[in-house]
Amino acid sequence: MMTMQDPNQPKVFSPDENSGRQLRDAFGKFATGITVITAASADGPVAIVANSFSSVSLDPALVLWSVDRAARRFPYFDAANHYAIHVLAAEQQDLCTQVARNVHALNDVPHEINADGVPLLDHCLARFECRRVAAHDAGDHVIVVGQVQRTSMRDGVPLTFFAGGFGTLPR
Repeated sequence: MMTMQDPNQPKVFSPDENSGRQLRDAFGKFATGITVITAASADGPVAIVANSFSSVSLDPALVLWSVDRAARRFPYFDAANHYAIHVLAAEQQDLCTQVARNVHALNDVPHEINADGVPLLDHCLARFECRRVAAHDAGDHVIVVGQVQRTSMRDGVPLTFFAGGFGTLPR
């Protein structure tokens, strides 16, 4: 006889090699904003979607994000000394999808290039132009710390990621 678990009771498990999907689902319970990180490369402008962005310090102005070592895009961002973090607005879901599918999506997306050669996207809620100051090994990821050199921002509703899908938070 099979018993059904009460959906209001937490599922308790210890992360191991067999619980990857459960751990991913548990991480997905934390609603995050969505960013697109851009950088210059020998292959042209590159971009990656990341929801691991966080502020670190106000003085000096530091931020961090993490990139999966196994990602095909890892070599581009591991080599980047300058990059920009773009906090996406709700109306930028299509941009997010384009970048998630194609490292070279910026070839089809209007953008500017800053003095450091970094591609800059418009219409984001916030943009942080950064110089890489540290990288830290963190399991299957690398945590990239950058010093913010320039920032822009505007009002709007953020694009969010929750439980494996897109959404927005109320204003």
